[in-house]
Amino acid sequence: MIAEALLLQLGYNATLVTLGATLLGMAAGVGGTFLFLRKRALVSDAISHATLPGVALAFMVMVTLGGDGRNLVGLLSGAALSAVAGLLLVSWLSGRTRLAEDAAIGSVLSVFFGFGIVLLTVIQTMSSGRQAGLEGFLLGSTAGMLRSDALIIAVSAALTLALVVLMRRPLTLASFDPEYATSIGQNVPRTDLAMMGLVLAVTVVGLKLVGLILIVALLIIPPVTARFWTERTDRVVVISGAVGGVSAYVGAALSAAIPDLPTGPIIVLVGFALFALSLLAAPGRGVVSALVRHRAHQRRVHLRQGLLALAHGQPIYERMTLRLLQARGLALPDGVPTDRGRARAARALRDESRWQVIRSDPAFEAAAAQDDGLTDIETVLTADQLAEVDARLPKVGMPA
Repeated sequence: MIAEALLLQLGYNATLVTLGATLLGMAAGVGGTFLFLRKRALVSDAISHATLPGVALAFMVMVTLGGDGRNLVGLLSGAALSAVAGLLLVSWLSGRTRLAEDAAIGSVLSVFFGFGIVLLTVIQTMSSGRQAGLEGFLLGSTAGMLRSDALIIAVSAALTLALVVLMRRPLTLASFDPEYATSIGQNVPRTDLAMMGLVLAVTVVGLKLVGLILIVALLIIPPVTARFWTERTDRVVVISGAVGGVSAYVGAALSAAIPDLPTGPIIVLVGFALFALSLLAAPGRGVVSALVRHRAHQRRVHLRQGLLALAHGQPIYERMTLRLLQARGLALPDGVPTDRGRARAARALRDESRWQVIRSDPAFEAAAAQDDGLTDIETVLTADQLAEVDARLPKVGMPA
């Protein structure tokens, strides 16, 4: 069953939902990158929580007008209006009062979400609202989704993704270097507003699939995951979109194959699995890579200290240091240096003396700043500079 879901063989409606979720995940990953780079991740949380009163009010209005209240376009329209109101309120509070942006966000999302919960409670007392299924907007649900609903989500997600791709350059510039963007005539506040509009669109479209509580995870987890794999902004955008798309595809497929699994949490858990994998295995910034680099640095420190000990005729008590010297053929098991070890130790002592000369001469101040005890001096000074330093060295040799 799961294999069939992953291969899009569970029928037209399930396929449409899965593809729509994939497009939504890609749009959320790409759009969330700019929030992440702009350090405004919490704004998405305020937007998502601010949608709940709009969903509830839209349902109540549609019921009052004689409808059944479950028209997805009407519900999403109400969510969009409510989210815009919440976003404008956050902007007003942070700009016109002494509240910091994070405090304004916390106030707005808590008030709007609480108001939405109250409205949902009222709806449950309405004869037309008991079977509305509006709780699906909290955590996401594809159960009972009509074909028209799935088509609306798929088309809306595709349009949102297209808008994000079209605006990626000004968004990238404003996120990476807003001062430079302003200097070349770009209206950064307007660009920020466009970014918020795209995040709002992703949030509203994703309400039915992921839910307002977890949509923020779909906006933030992909760019955070992508950041482990690259240092370049354009690649972060691409990888983030791919992570979001894969998370949504796999999560929606699993939810379709196992009806008891809620869609939103599964999508988020798949995204977290990719994040955890990146955290551990990313070659540049992952935990394993960091441990390998730390271990290599530790070995270099032990080796250098061991060579200096040999050069001064000192006994080596550290077992790791002695093992490293033995493994490289520089010392015997009793700590006595080999001929090769004597040569390497003499060179290490000479380099240490060179660095002492450099540190004592203000003319070499820039070079001295690069002395970390492990950097090869030949990579810092030219041949002429090394000859000048060597001429000032005292005559040193290996003890017998």
